[in-house]
Amino acid sequence: MRASVLGLPGEHDRLPDLGMETEGRLRARYSDLARRAAGAEGDAVTRQVVIQQAQAAVDLLDARLPEFLVSDSFDAPVQRVLLDLSLTKLTDPDRAKGFLTRLAALPSFVDQVIERQRGELVPPGFLVDMAIAYFDRFLADPAAGPLRLDADVPGFAAERDRLLTGAVRPALRRYRDFLATEVKPRSLPAERAGLCWQPGGEQRYQGLIRVHTTTGRSARELHETGLALIESLGEEYRELGSRVFGTTELPEIFHRLRTDPALRWSSGEELLASARTAIRRAEEAAPRWFRTVPERRCEVSAVPEGDADGGTIAYYIEPALDGSRPGTYYANTFQAEQRFRHTAEAIAYHEAVPGHHFQISLAQGLSGLPLLRRIADVNAFVEGWGLYAERLADEMGLYTSDLARLGMLTQDSMRAGRLVVDTGLHALGWSRRQAVDYLTEHTPMAPMEIEAEIDRYAGCPGQALSYMVGRLEILRIRDEAERALGGKFDIRDFHDIVLGGGNLPLSVLGTVVETWTRGQS
Repeated sequence: MRASVLGLPGEHDRLPDLGMETEGRLRARYSDLARRAAGAEGDAVTRQVVIQQAQAAVDLLDARLPEFLVSDSFDAPVQRVLLDLSLTKLTDPDRAKGFLTRLAALPSFVDQVIERQRGELVPPGFLVDMAIAYFDRFLADPAAGPLRLDADVPGFAAERDRLLTGAVRPALRRYRDFLATEVKPRSLPAERAGLCWQPGGEQRYQGLIRVHTTTGRSARELHETGLALIESLGEEYRELGSRVFGTTELPEIFHRLRTDPALRWSSGEELLASARTAIRRAEEAAPRWFRTVPERRCEVSAVPEGDADGGTIAYYIEPALDGSRPGTYYANTFQAEQRFRHTAEAIAYHEAVPGHHFQISLAQGLSGLPLLRRIADVNAFVEGWGLYAERLADEMGLYTSDLARLGMLTQDSMRAGRLVVDTGLHALGWSRRQAVDYLTEHTPMAPMEIEAEIDRYAGCPGQALSYMVGRLEILRIRDEAERALGGKFDIRDFHDIVLGGGNLPLSVLGTVVETWTRGQS
């Protein structure tokens, strides 16, 4: 599916195969690839990326994700396929015909997911409820809007509509009913929301920590790091809170940020306009901080209506490599009147410029590197850079007020809190309520966003750890380079070396920057 989403050559008529036999063959191939790469000659950086990606693929297979990932997020297997299908650009007749073939195969794929989810691993019931609500919303749209792609091929529209009506909708109805009648009755209670309550859950979670952080750090170590970060952020809140609200008391600062009606949007249109303004401001400042900037600008759109209710605050979809789809920052405008105004700038800098749009677009444009280096799925690097960009934006003078800086701290609190609650849920046996209460006490996030975030962590174990782990490592690497180079250090050159190697595991990034630093001395 990813080749189609990225606009790459490939077979554009197939869906994923989640069969156990297929996964067994894949695991053996990835294990062999990692072993052979370890002894291979050639570029050392590329070899290390190959090894890490192959080992991560093994950990992902061992996690058995298709058996229990059930929610309304894009990490769940059926929802992921629906998203990828909707993002596919039908740029020629072969891709249009392949899209129809995929629609016809969707019932078989759904049946495969159902078979996998009849096993011993079960999700918590609140995630099952969210998944059921997702499919209810999808099925309530008689046109199946996200999948009504167009192509200039004779008979395409008629066949598409026939398949959506006769194949896709019945399959999704069948899956929805399976969730309601078979999965929900045996689902786990909210008091046992994490992997540690599943068979082999602790070991599988440690594997997911390796995948998403590219480190060997333990759940307990990450938990303690998050607790320490939450404590350290208090001083910054007090400093800004004294200027904005006239108080240094954290409960009062948090209360004002949560409840002041002036800090809410009047409409979704106002929210989107603010994001566009912040991004344009960042684009203008970027050349003073980056020697290389993306050729194509970042688009801004609202999260699609069917995904907005209960969906995440915002996200970025990478551009297609063939230019058929731009990089796009999606902001959630659902119930905009309940969403924070003061966090909007930090989120835009994270998701767009100088965050994900800069990093991912520049990586895709590194035509001199192997394709793997340009598109490797390295969460700690990608999300670590996004979080680094939020603080970098402050250095760049992009925040328009102390209130917007409080929004930056709110985002920092969320990412530090993720280290605490993700490990709390999946390693320490926390309930959903414990996780919600922790973020409520230690961050000024909106209640609706806290609930959505906790559900996200429960539905995608380990991914939330990548942000702060990656940011801390990028900052450590930068500090070392600045100390080593002194007056020779140029932030533009540092950013070029960090972003010029593609998507790198954290240990590999450290080696690359260290080598560059020695060459500059």
